[in-house]
Amino acid sequence: MRAVDLIRKKRDGQELTHEEIGFLIKGYSEGAIPDYQMAAWAMAVYYQGMSARETADLTMHMASSGDMIDLSSIRGVKVDKHSTGGVGDKTTIVIGPLVAAAGVPVAKMSGRGLGHTGGTIDKLEAIGGFSVELGQEQFFRQVNEIGLAVVGQSGNMTPADKKLYGLRDVTATVESIPLIASSVMSKKIAAGADAIVLDVKTGSGAFMKTLDDSIRLAKAMVDIGTQVGRSTIAVISDMDQPLGYSIGNALEIEEAIATLRGEGPKDLEEVCLILASHMLVLGGKAENEEAARAILQEKLASGEALERLKMMVEAQGGDTRQIEDAGLLPKAELHVEVKAEKRGFVESIQAEEIGVAAMLLGAGRETKDSVIDLAAGLSLRKKIGDPVEVGEVLAVLHLNPPFQDRLEEASRKVKEAYGITDEKVPRRPLVFALITPEGVRRF
Repeated sequence: MRAVDLIRKKRDGQELTHEEIGFLIKGYSEGAIPDYQMAAWAMAVYYQGMSARETADLTMHMASSGDMIDLSSIRGVKVDKHSTGGVGDKTTIVIGPLVAAAGVPVAKMSGRGLGHTGGTIDKLEAIGGFSVELGQEQFFRQVNEIGLAVVGQSGNMTPADKKLYGLRDVTATVESIPLIASSVMSKKIAAGADAIVLDVKTGSGAFMKTLDDSIRLAKAMVDIGTQVGRSTIAVISDMDQPLGYSIGNALEIEEAIATLRGEGPKDLEEVCLILASHMLVLGGKAENEEAARAILQEKLASGEALERLKMMVEAQGGDTRQIEDAGLLPKAELHVEVKAEKRGFVESIQAEEIGVAAMLLGAGRETKDSVIDLAAGLSLRKKIGDPVEVGEVLAVLHLNPPFQDRLEEASRKVKEAYGITDEKVPRRPLVFALITPEGVRRF
């Protein structure tokens, strides 16, 4: 078997066999196949696509290229949730405790962020003392005892995907649906979940900007999960504006705590309830979404979900006083208001520009080696549909003195992100579609 023959085969639109895909992934991982040949193959996939079976085979070969976590010692159906990312997306910090309180174990491995703000792991590290590094035995024991643990990803999980992703990033092949879908799902499958709920974002702050592309990606991932024996569904949710009002690590922890108290933004609460409802159904704790939602609302109202977050923070060495009093979380020294220069209604918010503004203030990483300022970020005061008067505050920037030289640029990006019109604007839907193995249901 030769790589050049497989490149030609895919270039000509033919399907590769399970063995041929395995040959490519193993050869590339071990250095037997050079970058230039794998780049040619990735470009052939970009133009010719892959069948559902090919994509599933690619996923499994990448998943098995490194550590595969066996969660069988954890009691119950383990349901994972994955978001394709967005601005202000702190859903894991709400959903994990909420679902665990309802009796579905959450054994979650999350990553760090590169870009707008930190990933879930960075956000949790805004809690003083919180450790994202647990030994496997401790990880399993914690989930069995309290139903919840969120840790950093294993250093040797899906090394083939890491290597291939790095290559795609510099060869203009990132936007291939089969390659995106297999990248995401290889990590989920290697992490050992029995069932997977995918939150696929769509809009200006998402990787997929259009609804049709988001549905195509979601369908590809659901097909992979189904092919490899994992119960998988996907929700398409809005990212044409940030989720909630806070963008930044400690700021998002504070907003997640407020949501678990029943005092958070309604858009964040609603998206979390929708995703968590599907997790309960897949976990066998509810017959349908309506029954699941009733259980979850009771867990919020009773304070059990918030208590579960405190239990996880305590178990992982964090300061639970910061959960009881979010005012103890890291705070920035400077708070600068960005004010409206036009009267009307908020028609649009370019979520990606808001995310870039947060990064400029120190809330995210520009490079792999950047150090995040956990207190930095911004708080929105206006969302789509809200009326605005001249001089009203659109957002508040949170920053510390080392980032003061970026204040003008960040303020300008926030102003430019807001579109204001004279006409009244309807509220945007939060969820556009549900993708299951049976098909696509648009709302």
